[in-house]
Amino acid sequence: MKRIDYWHTKCPYFGSRKILDKLRKEGYGIGRKKVRRLMCEMGITAIYPKINLSKRNFKEAVVPYLLRNYKVNFPNQVWSIDITYIPMRRGHMYLTAIIDWYSRKIVGHHLSDTLDTREILYAVRESVANHGIPSILNSDQGSQFTSDDYKKLLQEYGIRQSMDGKSRWADNIIIERWFRSLKTEAIYPNEYTSPRELRQLINGYVRDYNTIRSHKSLDYKVPNEVYYGAFANIA
Repeated sequence: MKRIDYWHTKCPYFGSRKILDKLRKEGYGIGRKKVRRLMCEMGITAIYPKINLSKRNFKEAVVPYLLRNYKVNFPNQVWSIDITYIPMRRGHMYLTAIIDWYSRKIVGHHLSDTLDTREILYAVRESVANHGIPSILNSDQGSQFTSDDYKKLLQEYGIRQSMDGKSRWADNIIIERWFRSLKTEAIYPNEYTSPRELRQLINGYVRDYNTIRSHKSLDYKVPNEVYYGAFANIA
């Protein structure tokens, strides 16, 4: 699963056949049936380095995508949330992350060993406690985000819920690109033996990303500068 995730992140256009070829060249005695089963278990499809970690609930639970041709003008107007698989030397973890569209700031993240909806709710609560309430929170159609508990939490905060269209990976591309950067720059070049070690690495990566990493789309400013600068201008 670690190597499947690696090749999927590196070459998101690879399907099970090409991933199988890479694994066999690395010495894995494995068949395509098993590769397809593991990819299905991880929620991987050959589109983009996105891991849809769970099947969505019934169609009635899916809400519309609100952000097509939508102009974002200030922080906390739109956030995106998603989950990704994080490999370790032994086992794996799951990372929930929330990003602000306007500033590209990671406003919240939470590492856990399960895909339970409670972990996603925790990440949302912590993000709101630290940065305020967004107008819109976008996600994919995974079961955590179509669950009654998640919908109820957003309703309590007065947050409008938005969801990617089916098979439309580009709808949530901002958080997807961040996951890809995290994995290629920090996760894969290193090996982590414990959740504590992995958590420290991710915390450091998020801190540096928010405070020292400039973005061309932000006129070469860093996310924190754009995020907090917008509020300073209002004040």
